[in-house]
Amino acid sequence: MELNQQRIPIYEALNKFKKERIVPFDVPGHKRGKGNLELTEFLGEKCMTVDVNSMKPLDNLCHPVSIIREAEELAADAFGAAHAFFMVGGTTSAVQAMILATCKAGDKIIMPRNVHRSAINALILSGATPIYVNPDVDKRLGIALGMSLKELEEVILKNPDAKAVLVNNPTYYGICSNIKAITELAHRHGIKVLADEAHGTHFYFDKNLPMAAMEAGADMASISMHKSGGSLTQSSFLLAGPNVNADYVRQIINLTQTTSGSYLLLSSLDISRKNLALHGEEIFERVRGLAKYARDEINQIGDYYAYSSELVNGDSIYDFDVTKLSVNTLDVGLAGIEVYDLLRDEYDIQIEFGDIGNILAYISVGDREREIERLVSALAEIRRRFKKERAGMLDHEYINPQVMKSPQQAFYGEKVSLPIMESAGRICSEFVMCYPPGIPILAPGEMITKDILEYIQYAKTKGCFMTGPEDMKIEHLNVLQ
Repeated sequence: MELNQQRIPIYEALNKFKKERIVPFDVPGHKRGKGNLELTEFLGEKCMTVDVNSMKPLDNLCHPVSIIREAEELAADAFGAAHAFFMVGGTTSAVQAMILATCKAGDKIIMPRNVHRSAINALILSGATPIYVNPDVDKRLGIALGMSLKELEEVILKNPDAKAVLVNNPTYYGICSNIKAITELAHRHGIKVLADEAHGTHFYFDKNLPMAAMEAGADMASISMHKSGGSLTQSSFLLAGPNVNADYVRQIINLTQTTSGSYLLLSSLDISRKNLALHGEEIFERVRGLAKYARDEINQIGDYYAYSSELVNGDSIYDFDVTKLSVNTLDVGLAGIEVYDLLRDEYDIQIEFGDIGNILAYISVGDREREIERLVSALAEIRRRFKKERAGMLDHEYINPQVMKSPQQAFYGEKVSLPIMESAGRICSEFVMCYPPGIPILAPGEMITKDILEYIQYAKTKGCFMTGPEDMKIEHLNVLQ
């Protein structure tokens, strides 16, 4: 049966519900905004009147049988998946659900080490053991790349009992592995393929962009609709292929996802799916054009390097997401985080993130040429005003870790707190990361080395927003006894 992508079932049901003027003796307690006038004034009456609880006419996210079920079928159809699940805990909850649905305690999962912390969190919850494929690193840019097919094959041959392979498609910087070849290789060995597509929603709607996971035959994919898809923050999809038991996946989702799914988030997913299904191709053609314009202008400034598909090498950089405006700043003599801070503090421009050597400006359908020109002008001014010698700058984002224990063993093990600079040689029992991008510098179970500690201190000095440890000041680290 062909589905009508013009339909928006959750939105339609909420509009019908509003017209019925039902008297609420259920939660939420603000009672359509009347009980919290300050919040209603801030968010608006339209918003508050649809912040409602599950009920028969509006279905139930945990066990959808009507409008949410129809909305899921439309989403699956739009993304070329067999099943789609509405996720109201962000892509973190989607990544964790697909790992928990695939790997039990003691199972092996193959993944690149430059995964988002949500993937390693899932290992703490499940007790699965990571088998890391350490990504190649681009020495000039200082960024971790994709997964090498040859290296993955070697890891699979050494670990034929692995249950799944997790792939970033793409990385935060726009780097793509050969997801089709990875999927075919894994499936030949009876291994499932999971894709973290937090930054790849647009791949599904523009044939000029890298291949999406469902097209490649992957078993599951986590989609951040709120990033490039236009929905509200915290709303995502989990997609599943035809060989996945969708009823079991829903059970796994319901272990951790709220029983009070926000209809603001659900309707935003529904409306955004319709928009992408009907207009996605033209939307992302425009985004590609804006990103190219920005790259061309930035590369004419001098010293900055806005990189793109010229990096492609057929393996660890199999493809590149040209909507990503990733810019290396090291030749300006500034860390990415320093450029990030200058853009915000001096020019009132908020970009996505800055790290040791790069910045990422997120470009979407909401942007216009004038915003791009303002960003380019600000970067030119920053180079003119603040350019320094490059000497003494760290030039890498990623240090290959030594994994000594599983994340679950280390996180729940007996631990002591040490001053951070006295922790070298010990096994870490918590996370340390810059956020964004949220890729751990240290994860539970990894050896703390002098190089890693120097990196952490350097990142702190440059102003990176550090998160993860129990000690909010990041002056002490928990290590295994």
